[in-house]
Amino acid sequence: EDVDFISYTKDEKQSLKTKVKWIAFKQHFFNVTLIAENSFDSPVVETYTNKEKDYVKSMSASFALPYERKQVQTYSMRFYAGPNHYQTLKKIDDLNLEKLIPLGWGIFGWVNKYLVIPTFNFLNSFDINYGIIILLLTILVRIILLPLTYGSFKSQAKMKVLQPEMAEINEKFKDDAMKKQQEVMALYKKAGVNPLGGCIPGLLQLPILIAMFRFFPASIELRQEPFLWAHDLSTYDSILNLPFSIPFYGSHVSLFTLLMTISTLIYTRMNMQMSTAMNPQMKWMMYLMPILFLGFFNNYSAGLSYYYFLSNIFGFGQQYLFKAFIDEDAIHRQIQENKKKPVKKSGFQARLEQMAKERGMQPPKKR
Repeated sequence: EDVDFISYTKDEKQSLKTKVKWIAFKQHFFNVTLIAENSFDSPVVETYTNKEKDYVKSMSASFALPYERKQVQTYSMRFYAGPNHYQTLKKIDDLNLEKLIPLGWGIFGWVNKYLVIPTFNFLNSFDINYGIIILLLTILVRIILLPLTYGSFKSQAKMKVLQPEMAEINEKFKDDAMKKQQEVMALYKKAGVNPLGGCIPGLLQLPILIAMFRFFPASIELRQEPFLWAHDLSTYDSILNLPFSIPFYGSHVSLFTLLMTISTLIYTRMNMQMSTAMNPQMKWMMYLMPILFLGFFNNYSAGLSYYYFLSNIFGFGQQYLFKAFIDEDAIHRQIQENKKKPVKKSGFQARLEQMAKERGMQPPKKR
């Protein structure tokens, strides 16, 4: 019942010691699949590069059929040749053919199967341009993530309010890293601020970001579908063909990728302004990542870059909206009130302090 693959990139040959229900040869958007009524015995499957012919990849499969020494013997098989379309493949007798589509492993695949694909199909039922569908999908995803985004922004606002006190601690204990860390954690605890409060919501958003990374390039619905200057949302949108090739970038300029990169850099700068003091090397890394992605996404699906660009634009709007509703002065007053309250210790922390106290009271051992 499991589905397995052999390598897409390197030459590979596998002799399977089991029976299989079907064997498929898959390209980006299409596949051909041979399905046995019962099963195929001991198949040998292989992918290889034929250097003598101008093929990207060659694929072959051989397997045994049971022979019962009859004068006439039949073998029931079916043949599918068609698109890698999730709903179409899923309907074929529950054979798990939809796993031919690389939607991602684990939670990323679940997000695509149970959230992204149903929402995309619902929007597609209105027979509108796919660029508008991606726009509406972005809005719906942003609405779903709104509580997490708001929680992250509010946590960053609290950390920003504490920056002056943290600067004093850094200056006071600049030569004692251990004491500085202890004082910072004590400040967080007194103020009732979780230093990970801004990171956890971001991590919870990560499955959707990665799910989209797998969804758009694999969606045959976008194939040959134009939007604005993009002639085909399933591949890159070239607005300028260069007379030379730039390493790690290519020989064309994708405008959606360029817009995505610029908006990501602006979004990164906005988030840094809300964050506490950061290591200068980390700041450079935060700016460097979008530039590195520029070369990667330049050859990727225009639909994906368009989605990330829209997500950044709506992110800007949410940031300004949150600023209108979040009063930093009120947060500062609340933090000062929290600092006046006694800090509640967890049971685990109390036991650790008790053990340390008892150990300190023990008389020194003689040698």
